[in-house]
Amino acid sequence: MSRVFLGQTDELHRRRFIATAAKTLLGVSLLPEIFGRTWAAEATPAARAKRIIYLYMDGGMSHVDTLDPKQGEVAGPTKALKTSADGILLGEYLPRTAKVMHLGTLVRSLTSNQGAHEQGNYFMHTSYQLRGTISHPSLGAWRSYFKGFGNESLPGSVYIGNASRHPGAGFFPPNHAPLFVNNPENGLRDVQRQAGLMADEQARRMKLATDLDASFMKDFGTQRTVAAQTEVYDGAFKMMASRDLEAFDLTREKPALREAYGKSPFGQGCLLARRLTERGVGYVEVGLHGWDTHVNNFVVTPDLCAELDRGLATLLTDLEARGLLQDTLVVLATEFGRSPRINTNLGRDHYPKAFAGALFGGGVKRGFVYGATNATGEEVESSAMTIPDFNATIGWALGLPLEQVVYSPTQRPFRMADKGKPVTAIFA
Repeated sequence: MSRVFLGQTDELHRRRFIATAAKTLLGVSLLPEIFGRTWAAEATPAARAKRIIYLYMDGGMSHVDTLDPKQGEVAGPTKALKTSADGILLGEYLPRTAKVMHLGTLVRSLTSNQGAHEQGNYFMHTSYQLRGTISHPSLGAWRSYFKGFGNESLPGSVYIGNASRHPGAGFFPPNHAPLFVNNPENGLRDVQRQAGLMADEQARRMKLATDLDASFMKDFGTQRTVAAQTEVYDGAFKMMASRDLEAFDLTREKPALREAYGKSPFGQGCLLARRLTERGVGYVEVGLHGWDTHVNNFVVTPDLCAELDRGLATLLTDLEARGLLQDTLVVLATEFGRSPRINTNLGRDHYPKAFAGALFGGGVKRGFVYGATNATGEEVESSAMTIPDFNATIGWALGLPLEQVVYSPTQRPFRMADKGKPVTAIFA
């Protein structure tokens, strides 16, 4: 596997030179124990998706009430619903999604070893267990690190919602952190010039700041933290001047389409995600919170599903109509499922052992199901997919080099999906 030290890209060139010299002088093509794979030998998949919209159900969405409905006692009052994909059933609370199920793949064999919210959320976003000694990059950070910024005047990733513990950039430079948008209908705050400040005066002030920083930058500008902070500052200034800021203005959409997405923050977040990705933002995550249904699962879940159902189905239909779904991967994920056995509070408890997710567009098979749980939804019966495997599959769709090792500033080696392996069987 190839290796890159974060902030030390010359290491890659050094290793390539040594490997080439070894091949020439020693008559060997590869010395994996010493050099690892050469860059040329790195198995990087062809990208099927240019961008990703990641819909995260925060709190643990019940799989048996949504994507993997069951019969009998564990189902409770939830009934199964036929979909547009032959032989595939969904929970009755997702009628709109049922009509577009032919556009994607259900993964009904997810399994995790993290049964607490913070740990499960972190694991799902990073493929690594939560540690107090290091912060790992999230999926969006890995994408921008390997693929760059699709629109140089906009962030590489955007998070829409109000999560306070998103992993963000991890140990990557801060310019790989997502831009946080709490309320999609409010647009971006504080991105206009101060009232009365003309563009030429602003440019003069920026030049003065640069001149004042010149001696400091000469001495310390190559240091990683200084360079990263400068990039963030320059990026913010560039974004302020960009015409693409209009992507954050949802009033530019037709009222009927805004209504179709649903006026909830999640529904409008899905609309904003579409607007951002079509302008080159490579990763947009939209969070829907409240799935921790230990109590009154069959009261809370239908209301949450109504928001999810409207936003997801309209997003898929909208992307398909614009010709964007083919190279946009839409992911539906959560940190774990809910216990199929109903508790005494008519709720469902944490259940990481078996749960479900979904993938749409981005080259995945349409109207397909991968994996299965048993009749009660308590055990993965076939084709178990771990969280690192799930993330490796997403990375594979994006064309990320899954085997490439990146060294953190503390010289520890990491890969995008840890030891996860992509499940290529779900792609057409």
